[in-house]
Amino acid sequence: MTTTLDRHVEAPADAGARKTRRQNAERGFVAPKELTDAMQRVLVDLIELHLQGKQAHWNVVGKNFRDLHLQLDEIIDAAREFSDVVAERLRALHATADGRSDTVAATTTLPEYPGGEIDTAETVDLITARLEATVATMRDVHDTVDDADPTSADILHGIIEKLEQFAWMVSAENRTPAKK
Repeated sequence: MTTTLDRHVEAPADAGARKTRRQNAERGFVAPKELTDAMQRVLVDLIELHLQGKQAHWNVVGKNFRDLHLQLDEIIDAAREFSDVVAERLRALHATADGRSDTVAATTTLPEYPGGEIDTAETVDLITARLEATVATMRDVHDTVDDADPTSADILHGIIEKLEQFAWMVSAENRTPAKK
């Protein structure tokens, strides 16, 4: 008995690569305006968090300066990375990310950061408030994002988790133990 494995079979002349129908990024999911507007709100707050973190980093003085200075670097790096992730998600959703300084200044929900040198204890409170404000924006837009695109909501979940961890760690610097 002879099988296909035992004999040499000539391939048809048209064998090999073939054109296929495929869905690519240009024909994929297109986000509704409510989703992209919500993600834009998150983007500007993350950019502003990065900028205010740098302002704090450069001008913090006082006790535990070095530890807070280094911790601010971690927050700044994370905020920059998160803003890039959100901006690239906007692009994947066929929207334009707007991180221009005038857009960020006009639309951020974060309060203005004070100028000049700031004591470490005050810096802790100021940065904690900015972390919490950024998280509040994400929680505010969450349901809109999740209804339109659970994938984008998953991105927000990861960012919220990390920013809340930073807020807890930074704020612990000024806390006193609870009474027993």
